[in-house]
Amino acid sequence: MGTKPHPQGGCPVEVRQPTGPPALGIAAGRRAGAARGNMPGMVRGLDVRRLAAIDVWGSAGARWRRWVILAEFLLGVVGGGTLGLGLLSSGGGAGRTAVGLWLTGVAANYVPLSVHALTLVRPGALDAEIEGVDVPAELRHYTTAQLWVAVPLLLVALAANQWRRPRR
Repeated sequence: MGTKPHPQGGCPVEVRQPTGPPALGIAAGRRAGAARGNMPGMVRGLDVRRLAAIDVWGSAGARWRRWVILAEFLLGVVGGGTLGLGLLSSGGGAGRTAVGLWLTGVAANYVPLSVHALTLVRPGALDAEIEGVDVPAELRHYTTAQLWVAVPLLLVALAANQWRRPRR
């Protein structure tokens, strides 16, 4: 904390430096595009293919994990979609409709993750995707970033935008 002169003269103005951890525990500089305490920056820094790759790889890259995560993503699409559409078709008021819409939107988020996971289970594909990546740092980032799956249709929109751009 310190003081600096007021821009229009007069009494000095107290200047406070931000303290405490960044929002959601994401440290600045860990990833390009991830800004300290800036959610839109974090969303912009969310690469859907990388999220799928890091989730499929895990901490050790075990082969069995690839199939377990793929099954999880596919269950998210089918199970979440079925529950959501079931709630929507059963009627029962605004609450059921809201939950049904939310579940359907979250299930849709698992579609791009499933597509990426399907392409990553091919022999050598995941190894090529992870090559040169600081896996522990990416795990720290994407462990928190995967909570964005709960925002209906967000990963669908991000994936559509990322599929239009060429891969770096």
